[in-house]
Amino acid sequence: MAGRVAGPAAATHPEEGLAQEYLGVLRHQRRLSPATLASYDQALALLFALAGGARLDALDSTQVRRFVAVLHARGLSGRTLARILSAWRGLYRWLVRHRRFRSNPAQGVRPPRSPRPLPKALSVEQAQRLLDADPGAVPARVQDQAMFELMYSSGLRLAELVSLDAFDGRLDLREAQVTVTGKGGRTRTVPVGAKAREALRRWLEARVQLARPEERALFVGARGRRVAPGIVNRRLKALAKRQDVQAPIHPHVLRHSFATHLLQSSQDLRAVQEMLGHSSISTTQVYTHLDFQALAKVYDAAHPRARKK
Repeated sequence: MAGRVAGPAAATHPEEGLAQEYLGVLRHQRRLSPATLASYDQALALLFALAGGARLDALDSTQVRRFVAVLHARGLSGRTLARILSAWRGLYRWLVRHRRFRSNPAQGVRPPRSPRPLPKALSVEQAQRLLDADPGAVPARVQDQAMFELMYSSGLRLAELVSLDAFDGRLDLREAQVTVTGKGGRTRTVPVGAKAREALRRWLEARVQLARPEERALFVGARGRRVAPGIVNRRLKALAKRQDVQAPIHPHVLRHSFATHLLQSSQDLRAVQEMLGHSSISTTQVYTHLDFQALAKVYDAAHPRARKK
């Protein structure tokens, strides 16, 4: 999402305190993640910048539509504008309920449509080449293998991976499962495959060589503290380069690959939705567009007019 708008309009709007109060509610009552809170903060800063000196209760839906048009002309995509509008609507709902504002001018305003990009996924062969790397006895590479096997095995988001602790019971190798808290504070338990369990056992043995004695995090950086998301991204790119995986790669690609390969094998959309932690099945359905080849095989085998005589 776009950052804060520079210039006098963004500096001191008389009602910025209301936005900070609202963000405090989101932080303490809804327990939104720091990344989501930062996104809301940026969106509300844009609202104040575009409003100039106008008070929030003086804005109407026509002005909000004009704000959206201005942001779209600056190059913001429909998906980004949808997130911004969601933040504006949320603020106004809170203001109507708790500050006696008369109406919500962002309600009913829709962003321009943008083509929904399909998630990028590795082929099965590329995933195997990436994860079949021999880490040897180098602790950092043993950790790399454990992190990326777990992400691919269980469909974890990057934030879910780095938040895991080593010995709190959420990672249960005996029961072959891991419990994570994802978006919206939703907790789910997902299976951990045999390759990932093997890699994790090796890492837990080697972890003492990298982690500080008091560190609780399962995965750590060079200083022995909880690993940062950016470090995980760089380590994955370095592994892909070593393994000659010729594909754009970042941690979320492993989650996409998990979903795509599972759907190819099972065709069970509901199960994949549950394992990914999606609140709506429509979010999971995007992966069905990646699997036309598998669907075509089902069609050829099942349709009476498709089979060759």
